[in-house]
Amino acid sequence: MQLIGDERIDYIIENELRIIQSPTVFSFSLDAILLARFAWVPIKRGKMIDLCTGNGIIPLLLSRRSEVPIEGVEIQDRLFDMGKRSIELNRLGDQLTLHHADLRELPVSIKQESYDAVTCNPPYFKSQRQEQRNLNEHLTIARHEVMCTLEDVIQSCSRLVKQGGKVSLVHRPERLLDIMTLMRKYRIEPKRMQLVYPKAGKEANTLLIEGIKDGKPDLKVLPPFTVYQNDNQYTDEMSSLYEEL
Repeated sequence: MQLIGDERIDYIIENELRIIQSPTVFSFSLDAILLARFAWVPIKRGKMIDLCTGNGIIPLLLSRRSEVPIEGVEIQDRLFDMGKRSIELNRLGDQLTLHHADLRELPVSIKQESYDAVTCNPPYFKSQRQEQRNLNEHLTIARHEVMCTLEDVIQSCSRLVKQGGKVSLVHRPERLLDIMTLMRKYRIEPKRMQLVYPKAGKEANTLLIEGIKDGKPDLKVLPPFTVYQNDNQYTDEMSSLYEEL
């Protein structure tokens, strides 16, 4: 497998999956791991799609939990290429497909209201003045609402998911009200959420939320999830999460 520039091949889970990453282009974070475990997935029938897929980390992880076709959408050509090569590296081309596309203007091959589950780890930060953004263009687009807004993301999720299908997002807790407001605006009823804490006694820094298209109001708040113990070792629940993927 040919690598470009400062790319490297990393193992993801127990040496079973490999992924191409680059410190100056994109490397996945714990948020992707959390979302891949939190999201509901169809096991043997149906299909899924992941928006803002980056280098394909979430489709790769979801392939361990499901046998259905999984697609990904990425706007940045370099990340799209990294993701395609990672799929080839893991010989998952029969199950995983990536699209080089803008989620606001998806190609006709991505059919609306045809997916049982949609996932997304979108840019977290509202677009700021140029001098406040990352100097690296790839990281700026991945982290800031430059190429798409939160509303664009949720509207696209709603267009793609079937009635009764599920949409799962990972984001920041401070955007919770925005997320819930936009979900309801686009017919996705929030049904399940969980806050993730870096350590006990610290403020939550990650939000996991799932909604059902045209679902009835009935939000369940799951127990808090804590990542690290005070000695900076993983908690038992975090260690178990890796084991379950």
